[in-house]
This record gives sequence, structure tokens and C-alpha cells, in this order.
Amino acid sequence: MKVSFGLLITLLISLQSLGQFDVYSREQELSVLLDSLRGSRKNDQKEFWNKQFKTLIDQTLHEPTVFDLAFPKLRTLGVIDSPDKLVRIVNWNVEQEDGTQKYYAYVVHRNSLKDTKHKVIELIDNSMMLTAKPEETLEANMWYGALYYQIIPVEKANKTYYTILGWDGGTRMSNTKLIDVMYFTGNSLKLGYPLFKSGTATVKRLFYEHSERSVMSLRYEPEYNRIIFDHLMPETPTMVGFYEFYVPDMSYDAFVLDNNRWVLKEDVIGINKKDVNVSVASVDDRNGDVTTSSTPGKWIDPTGEGKGSANDVHVAVLPDSEATNTTEESKKPVKKDKKTMTALEKYEAKKKHKKEEDPSATLNSGKKRKPKK
Repeated sequence: MKVSFGLLITLLISLQSLGQFDVYSREQELSVLLDSLRGSRKNDQKEFWNKQFKTLIDQTLHEPTVFDLAFPKLRTLGVIDSPDKLVRIVNWNVEQEDGTQKYYAYVVHRNSLKDTKHKVIELIDNSMMLTAKPEETLEANMWYGALYYQIIPVEKANKTYYTILGWDGGTRMSNTKLIDVMYFTGNSLKLGYPLFKSGTATVKRLFYEHSERSVMSLRYEPEYNRIIFDHLMPETPTMVGFYEFYVPDMSYDAFVLDNNRWVLKEDVIGINKKDVNVSVASVDDRNGDVTTSSTPGKWIDPTGEGKGSANDVHVAVLPDSEATNTTEESKKPVKKDKKTMTALEKYEAKKKHKKEEDPSATLNSGKKRKPKK
């Protein structure tokens, strides 16, 4: 009887271990499938591997510990969490042979951190059934398709609206950055909410299409409570409305969070973070070795040694102009301390010093002629 009881306990433990979720093994399986997907060249091969990957990731997201999984080996899988840890978006794309993209996404949502249950909602790419830039509120099964990379919660009327930033590969000629709003009503998910105010207009989402040859920055700055982005302009006036020819014009706009909604502010100043460090390369005068060091980033006045002055008069220079940029206070040459000079400045100073000592060196840089006997 004791032997039978022992065998029963062993069998129960074995069955329990088989039912347990092995994080390491699951991630290994997903990694193999994802690598096979990324290594495929033909659309039918991509579809085959993507179907298997999608089935397994769906099962994984229904595990109770899904919010604790980091998926470090799945480098081409997008996994982002909301700051309140109540929403997770798992997102990936499959590029087709013609350069277009197919997008896949799951949204995992729980009502509170103490909640042991969560909902898994699939976003279904139905972009073929929608306009290029839909303006209406959308259901999860009527999704335009994108890769999301940031979530910003906004509280409004005792409800949380999640602002999401995304990217769409678009076409061979253009890419698109977008800002949308995701929120939950009961067991359903909605996309698009009138949270953005631009002048007198209020819109539910925004698309910024630009040239494939350029890169547009669109990011959230929590220290300033704003979403800052490059202002886009056509390359030439005749290209207005042809967004595949729009590029950043070196100015910035921003949506600033004001009274629980995003309000557009044009021509804002982009500010580097205070704790930013920059890498500085320098040349050792003794042996000529190049060394790299990290130093706090600081603003350098391009007009001279000072910090700038209200009396400085800057002269703008056109490409075909013979004038040079100058200021009234920087006309006189400024002698710099050798300790603060960059490697390039040291090299130029050394070369200038040699020229002053031997003026003939600048006139005859080739081999010296032998004196005639």
C-alpha cells in the first residue's frame, strides 16, 4: 500500500511539472521560430513561419506571468509597457517581397497591479479596408497596422487614455510616424480619441508621412510634458501634398500636455537633457595615439570665447555669397589657451607655426632642388 501511495505521489508531481510553464524553453522555441521568419525570403515561407510564431506567442501571452516576461532573446519583437504597468503591447512586422509591411500586435491589459487575471486583445491589420490615414475611432479588428514604441498615459474624467507613438514603413517612397490614443471600454479596445488640439481643430490621431530618404524624430519628453517632433516641409514648393518628398526643416513642433489634452505648440526649442554625456576624441601630443573620453555635454559659443551677447550682430550667409559669418565682437582673432584647444586646433596651430618659421615651405612643398654647382 505504501509503494502504491509513493508511486501516486511521483506521478502527480510529474504531471504537475509537465503542466508548469517553462519560461526558458518557451523563449527558445519562440526564438527559433522568429529567426526562421526573419531568415525567409519568399512570402509563402514568411507566412508559414509567422503562423507558427503567432500561435505560440498567443499561448505565451495568456500565461499568468506574462507581465514579468522580458523576452530578451526576441530582439526583433517589440515589447513595450505603459508606465503604470497595466498595459503591454507585443508588436512585430513582416516585410513583404514588394517592400510593403504586414503588422501583428497583441495588447495585454489588466485593471490593477493586484489583478491576477488579464485580457489579451489581438489587433488585426485591416489596412486594405481603411483609408490611408483613417480619422475615425477604430475597433481592434479594424487596425491600420504599425509598430508602436512608446506609451504615455493621460488621465481624463476618471479614465486612462493611453497615447501611443508608432511607425509605419508605408511604401518604398515614404515612411510615417503617428500619434494615436488607445483606451478600453468593458472588454473591448478602441483606437482614436479627440485628445489632440491644433489651433481650432480637435483630432483623434495624427499621421506624419515623410520621405524614405529622411528620418523624422517623434518622441515624448516627460521632463517637459510634451511630444516633440521634426517639422516637415516639401523639398520644393511644387511638391506640396506629395508627402514622399517631405523632409525635416531643422525646426521643431510639440504637443504639450495642457489640462489633460495635447495642445500643438509650433516652432519650439529642442533642449538636450542636462545629464547628457558626449564622447570626445583627442590626440596625445607625445605618441600620437587617439583616446576617447566621456565628458558632460555643454553649449559652445560658435562666435568666439564668450557666451554670446545681445550686441552681437550675426550676418547670415547664402550658399552663393562671398561673405563670411561674423559678429561685431569676434572680428579680432582670439588667442586660445593650449590646454582648452581641441586636437584639430592644436594641429592647425602647429602647422601655422611651421609656416611662419619657414615661409618657403608653403611655396615649394615638393622635393628640394639641389643647388647648381
